[in-house]
Amino acid sequence: MVLMTRRSALVASAMTLSAPALAQGNWPDRPIRLIVPFGAGGAVDTLSRIVAARFAEHANGQSLVVENRPGAGGAIAGAFVAQQRPDGLTLLMADVGANSIAKEMNPNLGYDPLTAFTPIIHLVSLPGALIAHPDVAQRSVAEIIAAARAQPGGFVFSSAGNGNGSHLFMELFLKRAGIRMLHVPYRSGAEMVTALVRGDAQFGFPTVSSALNMVRDGRARAVAVSWPQGTPLLPGIPGLAADLPGFNTSVWHGIVGPAGMERGTVLRINEVFGKIAALPEVAEAVFRQQAGRVVGGTPEDFATFIRNDNETWAPIIREGNIRSE
Repeated sequence: MVLMTRRSALVASAMTLSAPALAQGNWPDRPIRLIVPFGAGGAVDTLSRIVAARFAEHANGQSLVVENRPGAGGAIAGAFVAQQRPDGLTLLMADVGANSIAKEMNPNLGYDPLTAFTPIIHLVSLPGALIAHPDVAQRSVAEIIAAARAQPGGFVFSSAGNGNGSHLFMELFLKRAGIRMLHVPYRSGAEMVTALVRGDAQFGFPTVSSALNMVRDGRARAVAVSWPQGTPLLPGIPGLAADLPGFNTSVWHGIVGPAGMERGTVLRINEVFGKIAALPEVAEAVFRQQAGRVVGGTPEDFATFIRNDNETWAPIIREGNIRSE
């Protein structure tokens, strides 16, 4: 009964995804390429393939071909899509790296994330979790903050790389709390959590989905969640906003195309992806596999979200002198 209630809530949320009036109903008339800025098998790739599996039935029978172009925190994929024709045939699975902070991370990037793309639809948001090694004595956010203030730089946190979400989430937490920790970046999320499990780092801030198994089997302890309301997948774990009012951040993904796309085509793509995201099994898969929620909305909603996201992270990156590796 609980599962059905949760699924109903997910579907009700997803139904808010409806796009503006239908337009350009002949899109697509051939297969569409979806460029994914990370490697096969990861969370972004998994989301892309969930969407691709239901694409044809809502898109004139055409397929969505997932093409992985990892590297440079998403900037390789971003630069590629930015250079394509704005015809709706090549799209990008957008994220914070390629579409919000890339220029702050690399001033010589070659494209401006805020002007090089046409925002189409915000698909999902995923929460992060502040986690600790089981031997860490501090059990709450307040205790961690107090201990870190007493020992500036005395704790180590691991991340999946400079500018990765796991790095930015932690930097935002440290800034809001007024504390310092030593940052040790790794090359992947797997290496990041392995370092924490080994005890090489005391803290980390991966996505909830990445942390879930090791929290459940006792290899790490969840302290707080980046969403104010927490998540049902980590019952009893509070949102960071309980100690740091207003703290609310997510890993996010959506669909963008090259700058200059025709308005009617944009609305048609928004409609197609909105219908897919509103499917009960898609919403449930996003929740079960990634602890996330579907978002949706208009292209204008997504454009505003990306600008606001950049305004959150740009000062963190500048003040921390964070640069791409």
